[in-house]
Amino acid sequence: MSLFYKIGIALWRIWFYILILVIILALFPLLIISILKETWYPMFFKLARVWARTIMYCMGLYPKVQREERFEKGKSYMLVSNHTSMMDIMLMLHISKNPFVFVGKAELAKIPLFGFFYKRTCILVDRGNPRSRKAVFDEAQRRLGQGMGICIFPEGGVPEDMSIVLDSFKDGAFRLAIDHQIPIAPMTFYDTKKRFPYLFFKGSPGRMRAKVHTFIPTKGMTQDDKKELREKTREIILGELESDLR
Repeated sequence: MSLFYKIGIALWRIWFYILILVIILALFPLLIISILKETWYPMFFKLARVWARTIMYCMGLYPKVQREERFEKGKSYMLVSNHTSMMDIMLMLHISKNPFVFVGKAELAKIPLFGFFYKRTCILVDRGNPRSRKAVFDEAQRRLGQGMGICIFPEGGVPEDMSIVLDSFKDGAFRLAIDHQIPIAPMTFYDTKKRFPYLFFKGSPGRMRAKVHTFIPTKGMTQDDKKELREKTREIILGELESDLR
């Protein structure tokens, strides 16, 4: 890897964080209003979609989404996908017009300015704290009761080993979906690892493909069906990723 390439990627990465802050500052008055009441969350969600799309396009990252099924307006879903990049957040916001709440790692709340809104609108989990996991589950149930969707990346984090195609799935998303009898919306993100991985000197502008798979209904399921539901969802996403690598 040449020195000039590394410098170019470093500047491109720095531009990403500048964009995050600049766009938040531009939307700041509206963002503040949108978090004053929890019932105004749909307004915040619309602003978040503007933020996400602006970042992607200004980074030279162009989403291309294939849909086997479309979301019904006003309906809650459990959104799940593979997770390898911060761009997964932006891509998920681009895909769904139906308001949903992210379940995400607490460390992101430390990012200046972004963290201020992140911790007030997302459900934060400290993966090293068992009590935090219980609190996350309770809060997710509450938001689902308000008619929101939930987005959980079921791998439970980004695998440190970049060669892993798809890590094993945790149970949380599937427990909640069954409890609330809401469909699982599986999605495959093909290019986010290549376009914007967590490695600082890796990545490039270009197309980011995603596929929204046929939804998996949970109506009539009980917690006894959780393992089968989890593995069925994982197999759909893993099959797509492996086919794309061939």
